[in-house]
Amino acid sequence: MSTSKLPDNEVHQFWERCIWPRVLTQSEREVVYKALFTREHGPGEFVCQRNEIADSWIGVIRGFLRVQDTSADGKPVMFTGVATGGWIGEGSLLKVEQRKYEIAATRPTTTLHLPRDTFAWLLDRSVPFNHFMLSHLNERLSQFIATVKFDRLLEPTARVARGIASLFHPVLYPNTDATLQISQEEIGWMVGVSRQRVNAALHELEAAQLIKTGYGYINVLDRQRLSRFPNNQPG
Repeated sequence: MSTSKLPDNEVHQFWERCIWPRVLTQSEREVVYKALFTREHGPGEFVCQRNEIADSWIGVIRGFLRVQDTSADGKPVMFTGVATGGWIGEGSLLKVEQRKYEIAATRPTTTLHLPRDTFAWLLDRSVPFNHFMLSHLNERLSQFIATVKFDRLLEPTARVARGIASLFHPVLYPNTDATLQISQEEIGWMVGVSRQRVNAALHELEAAQLIKTGYGYINVLDRQRLSRFPNNQPG
């Protein structure tokens, strides 16, 4: 992991696509923008590790992150993924305690960081930012409850469908591109099924005209239908 300086226009383009800065006043936006910094991560590198104290809110300018823990036998257990345009780690900034998970890059990834002090400054002074954060946290909680529900009630193809759809959540990840750079192995980690079963599920979802697959990517054709697949399963 290394701290880097991206061209200002690239950071600005990402910043303008994000929803939360729009609730800030102009003076608040200026303070926050000046505090931002970027980091570069290679495949498999940790963005943050379990048991450390969070020092920033993390956005993904490009690449893909997996939020995970490691099992006793050393295998990653992925809770969710964060694609380009998403932000992660707000919960750990709201309480001073050790992280209970890891965040790692799955491919070359550039992250944008809002320091803890600036995040806390916004919470102290901006009512609209607090409203945004309450909504964001509520959606995050709903996402994890849905993950547990789907894991217990749905068959593997439906779990793969819901897992992919979750990366396009309209509140948590509103700027995820329609073409998602993700491998079958990564999907398997996220929904708890084998890579071979993911492969079969992707063929089924493609036959249903919900996605189009290629080497290392998935193009989502109908997120709404994907998030309800199949229609007769529990919602």
